Amino acid sequence: MMELYNKVCIECSQHITRRYSTSFSMGIRVFDPHLRGPICAIYGFVRFADEIVDTFHQYPKEGLLRRFRDDTYRAIEERVSLNPVLQAFQQTVHQYQIDSALIDAFLDSMEMDLYYNRYHDGLYQQYIYGSAEVVGLMCLRVFCEGDEALYQHLKAPARSLGSAFQKINFLRDMKSDFDERGRVYFPGIDFTRFTNADKLAIEADIKKDFDEAYKGIVQLPKGARLGVYLAYIYYLNLFQKIRNAPASRVTEKRIRVPNSRKLYLLFSSALRNSLNLL
Repeated sequence: MMELYNKVCIECSQHITRRYSTSFSMGIRVFDPHLRGPICAIYGFVRFADEIVDTFHQYPKEGLLRRFRDDTYRAIEERVSLNPVLQAFQQTVHQYQIDSALIDAFLDSMEMDLYYNRYHDGLYQQYIYGSAEVVGLMCLRVFCEGDEALYQHLKAPARSLGSAFQKINFLRDMKSDFDERGRVYFPGIDFTRFTNADKLAIEADIKKDFDEAYKGIVQLPKGARLGVYLAYIYYLNLFQKIRNAPASRVTEKRIRVPNSRKLYLLFSSALRNSLNLL
């Protein structure tokens, strides 16, 4: 019966992924089948932690996050949890030998959101690493399936991809982060005086991350390459829309890529992959 329980827990994480993220769900669908469950398990874990600090405004966030952290470590130590998200995650941690330091860094970054709403350079880099780069490294552990040499070779590009995604999220969500949570992640940026020059400097930094990330994507194992490339292309399109918009629009409206465009990107990326054109 544990087999049924474990299957249900993975299905819970898959459902969470579908409901929370259209773009990542599309990418996960084109992974090899045996990779989909573990990646959804990672996504479900990080999504629920993020949900505590971002949306549970009427509840004691600090206590809830502390409990979530404790429950995570207990699930990993005992290799079982009655929380289906943590059950799926702990199985993935053990199966793919995900480093505890990555989990620590991620949960530390979530805790930072409880106490900081302005980030200087050091805090910003720490937050980017913990909230995004380590998630890329967790997924890379799954993609490499025990190949330590490949993991070490692709670590830097994986971190760059996570960094690019997170910085684009910060630009896309500038208005809601400031209006709803009082946060501005970019160091030295005044939301009320966000200029085109500020935006250009941030975009140049993101482009460097994207360029580095692409070098790693094309070297990923075949079963993971198209899915990661699709997420990369989706964010690249979102990035282009943001680059084409003035700074004033970024602070007034959340810029999106329509679902119809996402479907086009899915089919065009699959075609490029089938023709070995990535």
